[in-house]
Amino acid sequence: MADPAEIKAIVEEIRTLALQAGAAIMRIYDMNFTVEHKADESPITEADRAADAIIVAGLEARFPHIPVVTEERAQSHSEASVVGRFFLVDPLDGTREFVSRNGEFTVNIALIEDGRPVLGVVYAPAAGRLFYTSPDGSAVEEPAPLDSGNTHAGHPVSVRCADNAALCVVASRSHRDQATDDYIANYAVEAFHSAGSSLKFCLIAAGEADLYPRLGRTMEWDTAAGHAVLAAAGGRVDRLDGEALLYGKSGLENPHFVAYAPSVNVLAC
Repeated sequence: MADPAEIKAIVEEIRTLALQAGAAIMRIYDMNFTVEHKADESPITEADRAADAIIVAGLEARFPHIPVVTEERAQSHSEASVVGRFFLVDPLDGTREFVSRNGEFTVNIALIEDGRPVLGVVYAPAAGRLFYTSPDGSAVEEPAPLDSGNTHAGHPVSVRCADNAALCVVASRSHRDQATDDYIANYAVEAFHSAGSSLKFCLIAAGEADLYPRLGRTMEWDTAAGHAVLAAAGGRVDRLDGEALLYGKSGLENPHFVAYAPSVNVLAC
């Protein structure tokens, strides 16, 4: 990990950039916008591009020695498999939620070191929720009013001690499938919430949920920032075989995984 002064500078910068990107996203959210589709049929809008431009420009200006890997810049993807330290960005995570205007989308920025997400920020601009890793290694949620120019002291968040006889499970709103339902059926579930984007990680980090299984396709930029926040709050994100979920893999595609509070008796398979 970098020296304390650099850690503090990175945390401050990614927080500021997430808020600035979120403001740009919300300006477009309140307008009529065009939805295009990438080669893989996933949607993209001018909000994705605007947020990407803000974040990349800010990171490259402040930390030119750290590569930036972002969903919207295919040429950056090869960087992840050849360096040990890089920023991993999803400028608008949950574009489907953005298009459907349900508010469950986020701005995700993470710092990866040797395969692990060590710093991260997740900002849900429509919901007004901002989570990030603080310089001391803890996880915080900053209360409103949120201002990119003024930082308020964040409230520490941490995972709760889960009651395995009555778990709160959170799963994807747009990508729920039978395999996920079959996995969840192994647990005693008292409450179930659907949520979009990396908010699912943050709900566990804040003690509002206990378990998030994902048995569908995700990319590293979808998960890195939320993973960093959850880990700082005392949670875990593991592959289904029990090994830690790592980053910088060739192709940047994640295996299936489960995010959880450590008190959950996780089923490995």
